[in-house]
Amino acid sequence: MTTPEIDYAAVFAVLPSPCLLLGTDLVIVAANPAFCEGTGRSRAELVGQYLFDVFPDNPADPEADGAKTLKASLQRVLSCGQTDHIALQRYDIPVADNPDVFKERWWTAINVPVLGPDGKVSWILHRSEDMTDVVATRRAAHPPSFSPGREAAMEAELYARARQLQRLNEDLRQAHARERRIAVALQETMLHTPDLARHPGVAVRYRPATGALNVCGDWYDAVDLSADRFAVAVGDVVGHGLMAATVMGRLRSALSAATRTVHGPAQALEVLGLYARSVEGALAATAVQVLVDSRSQLLIYSSAGHPPPILLHPDGTCDLLDQATDPPLGARPEHVPRPQASIPYTPADTLILYTDGLIERRGEDIDAGLARLTGMLPACTGFGAEQLADAILAGLDLTSGAADDIAMVVVRLDALTRPR
Repeated sequence: MTTPEIDYAAVFAVLPSPCLLLGTDLVIVAANPAFCEGTGRSRAELVGQYLFDVFPDNPADPEADGAKTLKASLQRVLSCGQTDHIALQRYDIPVADNPDVFKERWWTAINVPVLGPDGKVSWILHRSEDMTDVVATRRAAHPPSFSPGREAAMEAELYARARQLQRLNEDLRQAHARERRIAVALQETMLHTPDLARHPGVAVRYRPATGALNVCGDWYDAVDLSADRFAVAVGDVVGHGLMAATVMGRLRSALSAATRTVHGPAQALEVLGLYARSVEGALAATAVQVLVDSRSQLLIYSSAGHPPPILLHPDGTCDLLDQATDPPLGARPEHVPRPQASIPYTPADTLILYTDGLIERRGEDIDAGLARLTGMLPACTGFGAEQLADAILAGLDLTSGAADDIAMVVVRLDALTRPR
């Protein structure tokens, strides 16, 4: 049985609520019949017009701020890409045949982003509900136990509470924006990797989980050890937000220090595992480190419960670095040496490290996600590191992020090979 193609224009036309479709410039792209009927405007009078040219604030009311409130809501949708609600508010509109005369109207509204293929806001769906009759009914109703003056006071109190709620929501939005700025600055500081500047053949990508304040527990690192040895790592701390980011920063710094003082990834992860036991929130964290030895052309690696790195060859075949996998950091109550393995490489190969957000999907086995990743790589063998990193995210439809955070390191091994 085939599913019939849905005529979304017809669906939009029969929606019982007044609806507009706005461009990012807030010009009206479409108006459904319910909106036209509710405002007394024809579609021809609305489409192609700037919203606030058609519906300005009432100039006779010095306290009118309906247009200001609506514009602020629409700008939040454009900047954040998230749905925004407007509480009950008075927003008078001009009489259709006499634009100098405004009629009292009360509305609630919701503004919903419509995302394009690039994940950015392409349009805004504005749905409003005319509450004027509700407000008028409340004003007209005078129960015996209340005087008209008491009823008017209750009406004023209801409106004042709605406005107060709106102001509180705005305060919360501003506090969230401040917290996000702090969080982003913290994340950028913790992920700063000076050694990467010396490796143009290495590309890194970080995508926070959608709705996660732009900070999460995934991380990457790169450490120069000598003229012909270079270590790269990725790790994953369970959870999102500032707490996960704080744990991530501690583990990342500890591994970076251990890498510079011990011999090989296995010992570095042993030290990190011991340290993780003393860090709240770190016991289920995972990490993998690969040491690139360009003199012997070997990749030496060890994994603590992490998805296997991938070695991509010029002919499109892939090797999984999965022969030295151990439980997550801090999982064992007693110290046990971690395994370590090595695999030869050629200068034309490419190494890819990543966190599970790149391949995991809800309700799907992780092996299916790994097969999806390795299945797309043969078409990318000639890409440079930056181009390949972008191609992977685009090919997996993750350019704008996913439900889980993502960290990825792509290493073109020919760019790391040095003369003997």
